[in-house]
Amino acid sequence: MLRICSRFALIAALLLGALPAMAEITGKVRVIDGDTLDVGQTRIRLHGIDAPESDQPCTTLSGQNWACGDWITRQVRDRFQGAKVRCEPLSKDRYGRTVARCFVDGTDIAKVLVQEGLAFAYRKYSLDYDLDEKAAYVANKGVHGFVLQSPARYRLTRIKGRVGDDPDCQIKGNISASGKHIYHMPGQKFYDRTGIAPAKGERWFCSEAQAKASGWRPAKR
Repeated sequence: MLRICSRFALIAALLLGALPAMAEITGKVRVIDGDTLDVGQTRIRLHGIDAPESDQPCTTLSGQNWACGDWITRQVRDRFQGAKVRCEPLSKDRYGRTVARCFVDGTDIAKVLVQEGLAFAYRKYSLDYDLDEKAAYVANKGVHGFVLQSPARYRLTRIKGRVGDDPDCQIKGNISASGKHIYHMPGQKFYDRTGIAPAKGERWFCSEAQAKASGWRPAKR
């Protein structure tokens, strides 16, 4: 019995070793957003990085709201749109996209994006670009010169309806259980967890002056 089991184990190992690796993907790039590309008919999620979403807002150090996600998408598009790329597939993500490392003339696209502050190292999945992000942070490059949520947190709050459609109007006008009208500014303690339900009379404001004029008072923290 032991000899038979060993024989089956050997055959299984040989068969697994004979399975082909995922084939390289080559072609011209069409940029979807800061970390997603189309190469031919294949949608590719760049391995090891996470870029702000195309509709994600940032706040400048002077307190101005800015559509940084759209800016990043345009930067990546200006840099790589139409370039001939070679991608090494690693896996598939839960959305069916091919997760891959992609290169243009031998240059790692993901590495360039992190080095230029256009994306973060996605440490949940890889530490490949950890040092590149730290260097970009020290140099205050790209997104490191602004205040923003991590892309992962932004996606979560957007799914829960906690991010406004207009990047210039991100002040949350909430109505408490006791009926008090309170507005929350980005960066305040309860901002991220506060949802806005327009059907209940809650709303988004573009400025504190607008919120106060509409009868809302500022949150204490």
